[in-house]
Amino acid sequence: MPSSNTYVNIAAYKFITFNDTVEKRPQFSALCEELGLKGTILLSPEGINLFLAGLREPIDRFLAWLRADERFADIEVKQSYSDRQPFTKMLVKLKREIITMKNPLIKPEEGRAPAVDAKTLKRWLDQGHDDAGKPVVMMDTRNAFEVDVGTFTNTIDYRIEKFSEFPEVVARDKEELSGKTVVTFCTGGIRCEKAAIHMQNVGFDSVYQLEGGILKYFEEVGGAHYTGDCFVFDYRTALNPQLEATDTKQCFACRAVVTPREQLSPHYVPGKSCPHCRKETASE
Repeated sequence: MPSSNTYVNIAAYKFITFNDTVEKRPQFSALCEELGLKGTILLSPEGINLFLAGLREPIDRFLAWLRADERFADIEVKQSYSDRQPFTKMLVKLKREIITMKNPLIKPEEGRAPAVDAKTLKRWLDQGHDDAGKPVVMMDTRNAFEVDVGTFTNTIDYRIEKFSEFPEVVARDKEELSGKTVVTFCTGGIRCEKAAIHMQNVGFDSVYQLEGGILKYFEEVGGAHYTGDCFVFDYRTALNPQLEATDTKQCFACRAVVTPREQLSPHYVPGKSCPHCRKETASE
């Protein structure tokens, strides 16, 4: 059981019309400062996206305040724990989109793509098909460096560098994926929700998003059918299927993920360089 000194790390998002972000921003900032929370909150006309950490009571007080706004009363939250504060500062930002796809036709609050929960997905993967007998294809919607830390077995990985590339690359597989059930996934659910809606809009016939993303899958069923860890955007860098921090690090110079083996390299200097920096320099 987590102790009273354990930090609670929460991740949550919701697509909803949120036109008073300018007015709400100082309220979010003041409350988080009062409660001693750190992390990042994105406010956008399409909704909210947040990654926060703090002690149990302050986190619960923040969530109670947030859910008092009827727009966010049912917001789903993923939780994990750490023995220290994973963030260095508290930021509340105004954004055009809470996850950038550069596709204004996507409005998730007007209708979500079908979602599959973790236990059902595991059962589908165990049996090799969905409940209608269709082959199940996993599709990773994250950036390439995140995928390299870990992903589902036999997943489609487009090696994208930014999420706005997704609509173009997925269009190439439309014919090949006909007659199959595609399950999009990401860290916490936000990217795969937009991805699944886009795919529905352009005519993919059987698309689901993984409800709650990889973190919720780990929480509910562990690491079945998953290889490696899950990249997260804080000092922990990656979590294993038990939602524990691993020894994987991220280079602050080139942002590459550095495995424990790569950390043995003489080119790995924490905060300054890594073997990936060396390769990039040598190729210039």
